[in-house]
Amino acid sequence: MGFAFREFVVLIGLLSVLASATPAVNAGQASDDANAHKDPCAAIGGKTWVAPKDVRACYKSVKVDPKIKSNIIEVVNKTLAFHISTNYQIKAPAPFQYDVHEDLMADVAKISHTNYASEYDFHIALSRAVARLDDAMFMNYVPLPLNLLVDSQGKQDVYIAKEAFSIASAEFGDQISFWQNALPGKLKGQLASLSGAKIIAINGRPPFDSVNANAAISGSYEGLGTRQSAYFSSYRRTPRGWNYVLGKFAEQGLPLDDQVTLTILRTNQTRPDVVTIPYRSKLGLNSVPFNDTSSWRDGNCVALPDTNGRDYYAPPLSKDPSSVSPVQKFQQQPHLTPSKQQHHLDVILDNSPPTDFALPQELTPSLPLLDGSWGVTQFYMLEDGKTGVMVLGSFEDGEYESFLDNMLEGLTNLKQQNATRLIVDMTNNGGGWTCAAAYLHRIISGPKSTVEPQAILDTKTRAGPLAKLLVKAAISGIDPDHAMMYNPHGRTNANNTPFAADEDWLKNTVDLTINGRKDSFSQRLGRECTSYDYPTQPPDEALFDGKQVAIVSNGRCASSCALFQVVMAKREGSKTVVVGGKQDITQQYCGTVGGQSTDFSGIDSEIKVCLFFARYTSLLVNGVLGVTWRLAFGVENTQEPEEWQSHPADLNLLLTPQLVNNPVAIWKEVASRVFN
Repeated sequence: MGFAFREFVVLIGLLSVLASATPAVNAGQASDDANAHKDPCAAIGGKTWVAPKDVRACYKSVKVDPKIKSNIIEVVNKTLAFHISTNYQIKAPAPFQYDVHEDLMADVAKISHTNYASEYDFHIALSRAVARLDDAMFMNYVPLPLNLLVDSQGKQDVYIAKEAFSIASAEFGDQISFWQNALPGKLKGQLASLSGAKIIAINGRPPFDSVNANAAISGSYEGLGTRQSAYFSSYRRTPRGWNYVLGKFAEQGLPLDDQVTLTILRTNQTRPDVVTIPYRSKLGLNSVPFNDTSSWRDGNCVALPDTNGRDYYAPPLSKDPSSVSPVQKFQQQPHLTPSKQQHHLDVILDNSPPTDFALPQELTPSLPLLDGSWGVTQFYMLEDGKTGVMVLGSFEDGEYESFLDNMLEGLTNLKQQNATRLIVDMTNNGGGWTCAAAYLHRIISGPKSTVEPQAILDTKTRAGPLAKLLVKAAISGIDPDHAMMYNPHGRTNANNTPFAADEDWLKNTVDLTINGRKDSFSQRLGRECTSYDYPTQPPDEALFDGKQVAIVSNGRCASSCALFQVVMAKREGSKTVVVGGKQDITQQYCGTVGGQSTDFSGIDSEIKVCLFFARYTSLLVNGVLGVTWRLAFGVENTQEPEEWQSHPADLNLLLTPQLVNNPVAIWKEVASRVFN
């Protein structure tokens, strides 16, 4: 079957954002029991852990407000006019023709004319069509992260992670006894004995039936193999340390399942066991605690100061400096403050907000850290004395200048220690600053024709009627600080010549018919980053031979991360390694290449700068709509977007119990397999 999916567009948290005309129950009017009976949300109010069915009951108790639904549909439709891949994704070209086919405009039109019993049902319909996005109010957990492993005979099967119990004990200590007591018969209290067990069936079906069912409704990536991999546990480097990612089986962003029945073969056992273990829903870290429907809506549902855009030239809004904007909850990178957003971003908004579970100590790299290591960027030297390792969990962290300088310092240090080979681990890297990706390409590869003048890729943006008006406004003098995306300042044409300050760069459009629909795009946009974007001059020569560079990930490398991988692999001959993919599926080493991303609030800000558009529709709820604003052209097929071109990995490194979620063991195996 094909998978109708694509997360170019992301609508966050409708369950927790739709305002409602449903009258709320005053918590002081009755006893807690009576209130819970009248108000399903009171049953879960004030609690951290609850049953998924109770979360659904709360969500389903709220009817769709026609006014709010109309507002959301209007905002989605208007914002899609700026999303460059709307028509491309109706049916993607090979090799994604069976995996990506989503007619967003048709689906949104259908949803707008459909009546839904509750806002939960509305959210499910919209998220499955537009976003494939989970909700952040409550997260659903089961203490059994899964791995896809090969045995000594090379047979690949699904297993419960060997570290499952230690992870659950560390992160869900207050729920362990609940899950222990839920186990049947002789297994009661023996949750630890399930760690490392082989999965024979999930809910009575082969395990990959469940894996593929999740892949069919999961967004973010074109390749089926990458969406399958999201089901399993993995690791990522964050500013605070090494994190453990549970995977979509153990962590659900919606209260979809109440329980799961597993047929398992435990370690050192010869007969299978059948266990049914419940999911538990936990209040999200970024959710405002509540007691009933009224306080839920007041605290979590109405639009925040950052939900909609603002005039860049208006006085700044006063708000809690510690608050997290809606879009930041789901960006797969560290949080940015507004003062640090002057550099172009290409960042994926993934299915769930990043979690902060610690990678177990026995799996955390213990190699000595080298100079330049800071936050998401870490540097190591393997014991062979010639293979350096650069870990890059994101293309953004802290201050832009110091982030780039740390990359240069660490790589220079590796070179000075006689490293001749480089492994770059980008597992679960969701992107960041595009010029940081360009800078990394430049300092690794040196000043050569594949890097200069364009170290990343040429791009284009959509040229709709409103976009053209925004360009005209930007060049009229209304944007003296060059704050607008549509300002020609800093942009170049296909010959890498900067546009003049008053140049209407959307005047001459490129008109195409894509999947049967007419569309208009800008002229080709050239060089993205110049020496002015680099705090320190790059070296005069290459630090590493591109053919002696291996880039490692679980395929979940997107946006700026994907841009970097593509140019290194296709221009410099670097090797690409995907870790833990299914044997019989072609593994894409990256996805969601993009070019530059933004969201509804960013588009709304552009419009609010132009005062004659001041009444452009504002979102009434606390939500996010993300778009790919620019799309990069390909390296090999230079006239078509790189987004839809194939990126097969050179090596699908199958995981063993010794390799899984063990970064150092993986790096050593890659060094042995790729360089030797």
